[in-house]
Amino acid sequence: MIYRFRIILDTHEDVFRDLEIEASATLEDFHNAITQSFGFDGQEMASFYTSNDLWEEGEEISLFDVSDEPGSIRIMGETHLEDVVNKEKTRLLYVYDFLNMWTFMVELADIAEAEAGQIYPNLMYSHGQIPEEAPEKEFTSEPIEDEDDFDEEFDLDPEDYDNLDFDENWN
Repeated sequence: MIYRFRIILDTHEDVFRDLEIEASATLEDFHNAITQSFGFDGQEMASFYTSNDLWEEGEEISLFDVSDEPGSIRIMGETHLEDVVNKEKTRLLYVYDFLNMWTFMVELADIAEAEAGQIYPNLMYSHGQIPEEAPEKEFTSEPIEDEDDFDEEFDLDPEDYDNLDFDENWN
């Protein structure tokens, strides 16, 4: 089986690639195809994250095992696409280069039969140019309904600097 994906760079401009890859390929193979299709050298750390219909980040599948307990997380080279993506679970997030945070939304668009003579992975379509720098991410949180309630809940008085319970010479 062949998976057809659309990989969209999270930016204001339309920048995406359509790739075909074998369902039995590893996520490391998919990582290599994505980096090549966008013109990256592929030398930076990267991770896939399972995702839902709201593009919320789920389980991390890393290029290398950097966990405190070796073997406690899945790694790309040992995880096959068909084990994380199917007709019901069509979305992944992909982050390349953790210093610049190139972030991509990856969605399974179609499942097809392999074509005789076609080499996979296959870049089917390319649209848009990747910007010189990774788009900045806007990290926001939900606003605190009533800041006075927050201060009271944690017994904080922002005007009482001397009793905030920290050593100002901590470094």
